[in-house]
Amino acid sequence: MSGDGAGPGDAEENLRPLRTDLRPVVEAVREAGAAAFVAVGDRFDDDLRFLTRFSGPDRPYALVVVPDTESGDRAGRAVLCAPALFREQAEREFVAAARDADGEFHDGIGREIRTEGVGDHAGERAAGVVDDLADGANAATEGDGPTVLAPASIPHDAAVYLERADNDLTSTDAVADARARKTPAEVDRLRRVQRAAVAGMARAEAVLAESGVTDTTAEKSKRDSRPPLRWEGEPLTTERLRREVNQVLAARGVRDAGNTVIGAGPSAADLHYVGDDPIRPGETVLLDISPRGPDGYYGDVTRTFVVDGDGGWERRAYVAVEAAREAALDEVEPGVPAKTVHGEAAAELAAYGFDPNADEGEAGFTHGTGHGVGVSLHEGPSLSGAGELRPGHVVTVEPGVYDPEIGGVRLEDLILVTDDGYEILAEYPFGIVPGIDSA
Repeated sequence: MSGDGAGPGDAEENLRPLRTDLRPVVEAVREAGAAAFVAVGDRFDDDLRFLTRFSGPDRPYALVVVPDTESGDRAGRAVLCAPALFREQAEREFVAAARDADGEFHDGIGREIRTEGVGDHAGERAAGVVDDLADGANAATEGDGPTVLAPASIPHDAAVYLERADNDLTSTDAVADARARKTPAEVDRLRRVQRAAVAGMARAEAVLAESGVTDTTAEKSKRDSRPPLRWEGEPLTTERLRREVNQVLAARGVRDAGNTVIGAGPSAADLHYVGDDPIRPGETVLLDISPRGPDGYYGDVTRTFVVDGDGGWERRAYVAVEAAREAALDEVEPGVPAKTVHGEAAAELAAYGFDPNADEGEAGFTHGTGHGVGVSLHEGPSLSGAGELRPGHVVTVEPGVYDPEIGGVRLEDLILVTDDGYEILAEYPFGIVPGIDSA
């Protein structure tokens, strides 16, 4: 058994500056013949966090981006309407951090902070900035207000304020598209938090390997006929194991964010189980660890173990999922349709006799093969969706099979699509028996 070698020092390693290139947003505004782009949200809005790199308050604020004029008398600008009490932080995180060593903005888009009208709704403040900067120059027809692009997730009340100010609001995928392809600086963060997740997995596997079977004579066919495993003199439960994992995550400077999913037996078939269940010998223990790092980026790794198994359903499921993972990875390269990766994993599971199209609560493969990971745990691209894989995509590969009456098996890694294939961001060995490295 071995991890990735991650240690507490990872949180202080030198990382490339984390900056967002706003030029794709400006280009989307131009292509739509719009006047501006507006995003409204709070510190929990991942689009706004990505666009601004500002970890602001838990009340709404707004970002307005306008392109340069065709005459060249005004450069492109991005205005963050921040609360007055957060001005210094906003200047540091949104403005200063976007400057190169020579003092110029790295993407050529000027940035500024405005704190006027702090008592007004963020949507109303954004509408005021649009009116000030856009001058209605891109109205569709004379007498109409300017077209303003916004993410589809813009809050309804913010949209109402913008429309009341005579703006024609249109949704755009520009932010989602920009988020899907990661920069080297973003990959730095993803790799760091994934190393922490792998370290948490190593701790969980060690605890399972140290756990004892207290009654080997009881009948194995009934789940409750064998007492739970014991570790350090007490029954081992999913909650005890979760605490051990989360302590490791905290020591490495990341937050568990409520995403340390551990199920045992039937609860291992629950994709998001965070309850407390006894862990018994002979049943699957599924651990899905998805912490969040200081800059907002997530990790995501899953392994499945069995202590004192009898080689029945769980062994067959494990072999099938391993084969599905390999089949999926064999398809990963730039230009491959994302659906192809999912299709190959599903076909491999079907070859082993598992339903590749099972509905939730049924036995078989009940979810997609993978999803993008970044400042959201689930973002584009989806390996079950449209589009092709591109360099810079960071996605999970996580086939699994489940039986609600028995348990579940899932194996998951986080990969970066490269120019000629893929890179696993933090490797971890495979093996159904904890403490025995099968890699």
